[in-house]
Amino acid sequence: MAEIHPTALVDPRAELASGVSVGAYAVIGPHVRIGGGTSIGAHCVVEGHTTLGRDNRIFQFASIGAAPQDKKYAGEPTRLEIGDGNTIREFVTINTGTVQDAGVTRLGDDNWIMAYVHIAHDCQLGSHIILANAVQLAGHVHLGDWVFLGGLTGVHQFGRVGAHAMTAFQTRLAQDVPPFVTAGGNPAEAQSINAEGLRRRGFSAERITLIKQMYRLLYRKGLTLDAARQQIDALRGELAEADADIQLMQDFLATATRGVVR
Repeated sequence: MAEIHPTALVDPRAELASGVSVGAYAVIGPHVRIGGGTSIGAHCVVEGHTTLGRDNRIFQFASIGAAPQDKKYAGEPTRLEIGDGNTIREFVTINTGTVQDAGVTRLGDDNWIMAYVHIAHDCQLGSHIILANAVQLAGHVHLGDWVFLGGLTGVHQFGRVGAHAMTAFQTRLAQDVPPFVTAGGNPAEAQSINAEGLRRRGFSAERITLIKQMYRLLYRKGLTLDAARQQIDALRGELAEADADIQLMQDFLATATRGVVR
């Protein structure tokens, strides 16, 4: 059975799996579902049509599943879906989606969300992401797997950050950051590839070298974006294990709508 502190307010219609713990003065709304092993800290509010998977840890004072900060929102039953094994620290705010988008805000698995982060309506986050303190995501932002955003990074609405990309402290993102790229500054500029992150994830030296080639074509050869994409495509077959990395980059660049950080 769930372990619920006597001062917590849990709506009887909420669905709490075995092994859930709810701390003092927490509030759980009627449309909330929480998977086994998840802990909800003291003074947290979990509301809206929110689903939490297994083994998440929500620290005190977080606000999960509140209505979107969008003046067009008219009370529709939009959703928030959070996967398994996420850590969500103090004063984090995560809002549900809007009907103007997919109607759902999503977080994958094994994400590390530090204090004071805001994840706005309709954001789509992958897995293994780290958001350092006070990162601010506007509505409709998409983050790929293994993204790391440095403290106080701000991402413009509809912005995208590709898998394995990274930002420095206090970065302002008004354009998309391609996969594997490290960006920093206000406004953001590309600085390098996230080589250390790739090494930690088991990328071979040869694979990292090919990713560096893609980076040079994008940022160091003075090519237009279309010309860089053509030359990146020509790298296929040089290293079989890197063909998926080339495809990831090409798919991202082909769908950039806000422009790419250059």
